[in-house]
Amino acid sequence: MACSLPLHAPLSSSPRVLSYLPTPRTLPLFRRGPRVPLHRPPSPPRALPDVAAGAVAGIRDALADAFLTSPPTWRTAAASNLVVFVAGSPVLLSGLSASGFAAAYLLGTLTWRGFGAPGFLVVVAYFVVGTAVTKLRIRQKEALGVAEKRGGRRGPGSVIGSSAAGCVCALLSIYHAGGTASSELWRLGFVASFCTKLSDTVSSEIGKAFGRTTYLVTTLKVVPRGTEGAISIEGTIAGILAAVFLSGVGYLLGQVDVLQVAVCVLASQIANYVESYIGATLQDKEGFEWLNNDIVNVLNISIGAILALLTQQLLILLLRKQEGHAGHA
Repeated sequence: MACSLPLHAPLSSSPRVLSYLPTPRTLPLFRRGPRVPLHRPPSPPRALPDVAAGAVAGIRDALADAFLTSPPTWRTAAASNLVVFVAGSPVLLSGLSASGFAAAYLLGTLTWRGFGAPGFLVVVAYFVVGTAVTKLRIRQKEALGVAEKRGGRRGPGSVIGSSAAGCVCALLSIYHAGGTASSELWRLGFVASFCTKLSDTVSSEIGKAFGRTTYLVTTLKVVPRGTEGAISIEGTIAGILAAVFLSGVGYLLGQVDVLQVAVCVLASQIANYVESYIGATLQDKEGFEWLNNDIVNVLNISIGAILALLTQQLLILLLRKQEGHAGHA
């Protein structure tokens, strides 16, 4: 049986059919995408302003002038010393208290003014070696009760006690005491005073750290380490080597000649013996309570400097006398 359908059947408007049709949406005129930040080329670093650049250049030139000025002035000496102290403050504060640091700055300025950078470097060598041996076996020394106070950090009294004679020589050189001919003498006394103090420090600290047997200098009886006026073989040898070292530094820096190196070593050892004798007979004795370590140190370095000056003068007289005999012959 045939079945016929109309050729033009109307479309059904049933909701079920319309549900399959896409829902019309309103589209924007321009399609939006994700925002992309603009990448601008980095601007070149700004140069220092002219004023700041000029200030930096001025400071640099001033420091260069301070280091190179010869003879140094008080201003250049203070500036040069300040730069060294700021740069070396970690090392300096390891061996100095805050007040000792301030006292050392005054010493450094005076030294630079009197003897320039070479004289200043002599003091630097003294400080480095002296601090190193002071801290050597510091725990052992503390256990024995013979270590320096404050963990080996020196206060202003110790700084002054170690440098008083050198400061006097610097002042005499600055103000030309005795005329130009005496400037060499004051330089010799300066080096001899620090050779004496370094020899004393090294002999004492090495003796306390490594000395097997210590003897009282007056009787040669065996006494405990750290006893005032005590000496040891190890400490004595180390002290002589320390004096040779520092006087050698002075020679390399043009502060003393070869003969004066021997003068410094000899004077330092005689002064140290006298210092040990004073410590054994007078220090800590009734009526001499005022004679503390700092005062004994001043006496020690003063004796070393004076002995060096007298020995130098004696040698000059002997040489002149010898030249006079040679002339008459």
